[in-house]
Amino acid sequence: MKIVVLNGTEVKGCTYHIKETFLSVLREGNEITEFYFPTALPHFCIGCKTCFMKNENLCPHAKFTSPLWNSILEADLLLFAYPVYALRVPSQLKTLLDHLCVHWMAHRPDKRMFTKHAVILTNSIGAPNTSAQKDVATSLNWLGVSNIKRLGFGLMEGVEWNKLSEKRRNKIEGKTIELAKKYIGIQPARKGIRVRMYFEMCRMIHKAVLKSEQIPSADNRHWIENGWIKQ
Repeated sequence: MKIVVLNGTEVKGCTYHIKETFLSVLREGNEITEFYFPTALPHFCIGCKTCFMKNENLCPHAKFTSPLWNSILEADLLLFAYPVYALRVPSQLKTLLDHLCVHWMAHRPDKRMFTKHAVILTNSIGAPNTSAQKDVATSLNWLGVSNIKRLGFGLMEGVEWNKLSEKRRNKIEGKTIELAKKYIGIQPARKGIRVRMYFEMCRMIHKAVLKSEQIPSADNRHWIENGWIKQ
């Protein structure tokens, strides 16, 4: 199994420890590739729309985005690990989601995304993790990923792992290991109802737009080449 880890912080603190606990169950016999943000993608999307109008390989940040996207496509399991900032996903990870919008089903989806599994690991001082997890889960759904598991922790006692009580550390590690065990020997995921609905809705939109185009757009050429709509 190929696992790609997308770390929303380069600080090796609580988030890092939770992520390492998860991976400790899966390191043997699996190929793991990790990216740390913002180093992995130091530039925000500038809204130039080059990816939409022409090709994502012409993105001014393609030097960073292409290796990330290719690794994601090759993976069986995507692991997102990040702390909660201001109740949301950290900006350094959000910039990846922004760059990947060209691969949403509304534009140019890749069918390899339909069989992937994803796990979202988050932590906060005590604030809810739900909204920060939803930021990533929404993007994953629109990218075609159906099987997404979320696990979030309120640290409550502080922001440094060694300063948390042994009881709380054991609880966090126990739940993390329990989730990781579910991914031992996983099979390709199936396309869920939500993703099927998004895909069919977008297919109908692209089909309708194509009728008014003399020359198919980059998006519609992609759909035609994949056999999802006919010219």
